[in-house]
Amino acid sequence: MIQEIIAYKNIIDNIESLIDKSPFKKSYIIEQVGIPSPTFYRKLKTQTFSADEMLSIAKILSPEENFRLELKEEIEQGKRDLENGDFITHEEMLAELRSKKLI
Repeated sequence: MIQEIIAYKNIIDNIESLIDKSPFKKSYIIEQVGIPSPTFYRKLKTQTFSADEMLSIAKILSPEENFRLELKEEIEQGKRDLENGDFITHEEMLAELRSKKLI
């Protein structure tokens, strides 16, 4: 646990540099995170982003990693659904689509 906290602290300490080196403009990050601009710059200067705000920023700065994590979670959810019998067959899906006139 200590190692994770140290790694998190290092990220917070270097967040401005990470943002500056990213291909994204700060205005885009501010818009996506949903923090008012003055608040964003204050938190950037004082390094006081909440964990949720840091996660939102990290998802923007590392979209490929975020995609992989989301994909892994969706695969795991699919496995759990399959184990729990929470699925429909291909034929049932086709019938549902036909009833909605989507195919």
